[in-house]
Amino acid sequence: MNRRTISGVLALFLISACANSDHDAQQSTDKQVVSESQQAPIADMARNKEPLADASQESVSEISRLPVSEKREIVLAQNSILKAAPMSKPAAARKPEQPATTAIPDKSYDEARWNPIHFKPAIDSASNEQCLGCHREILDRNVLDQSPAGVRANETLAWYQTLGVYEGNQQTFHQRHLTGPLATKLMDLECNFCHQGNDPREEAPATSASNQGDTGYALRKMVDPETTCLRCHGDMNWINMGIPGSWAENGKLFQDNCMTCHAAIRTNRHQVTYLKADAIEEAGKEDSDSCYGCHGGRKWYRTEYPYPRHPWPGGGDAVPDWAKERQTESEPRFQLSNK
Repeated sequence: MNRRTISGVLALFLISACANSDHDAQQSTDKQVVSESQQAPIADMARNKEPLADASQESVSEISRLPVSEKREIVLAQNSILKAAPMSKPAAARKPEQPATTAIPDKSYDEARWNPIHFKPAIDSASNEQCLGCHREILDRNVLDQSPAGVRANETLAWYQTLGVYEGNQQTFHQRHLTGPLATKLMDLECNFCHQGNDPREEAPATSASNQGDTGYALRKMVDPETTCLRCHGDMNWINMGIPGSWAENGKLFQDNCMTCHAAIRTNRHQVTYLKADAIEEAGKEDSDSCYGCHGGRKWYRTEYPYPRHPWPGGGDAVPDWAKERQTESEPRFQLSNK
């Protein structure tokens, strides 16, 4: 490919880059001014280019067959054009205009991301009010009235609505866990129950000097499902419990009443900061779905959570083989003495 063809390819690249820049500038509310010293190299390049007739699709594809030295020349020229071109900020990078009544401090996005409240140890004592001061939208947004496929929310059941203890219409993930009827009745969740911090630079743990050890989140997730979600969305270990099969298929053998056995077995339960133990006991007497919902009824995973085996009156000292490696106390951060 001759120099004339290479020049044509570069000219096409130049026009494309400048056209995109002009489009962004028209769409942007940031009125950026480009100095003459920035514009001059572009104008000079454009004036010195050969006609575009030779810059055909075939000539562009021939770049891959050029010697390395000529490829490098094209790349360097392209980089020079991009550096000199007037580029407006991407929409996502622009600082949104805040209303005059806003209570959010006048901080940059990066200052907010790196605020100590997002990291250990400050996040352990962060309150819901502090978190929702900036993240209120997670509770304000609602499910769509109608899906893109045309399915109306008020005419269908979501998977979490299939148990009798769920009340009301469909809700978003965070609404169901923080403000929904079942959440306020039986749970006492805080934002930092799930969110234990993250590294803004990387979403994969153990990949940099600052996110080694217990990061509080798993790969590409802002939480660690194994220590949070699995507690209430794991499978029921019916084999260890001595039940012939799943509760959904065999609950009737126990009159659909968990208290048939659990009125006397493992009675020291739910004594943690994120649950309302007394309310759960009362709800379990009224409807076994209140128990089953968090013990297999809303499972996301095929594995079960290894709950601590707290001693209970009349439980004796014998420990079955499957429970010998179980903890006998809840994690320190969830113990009621720390509430």
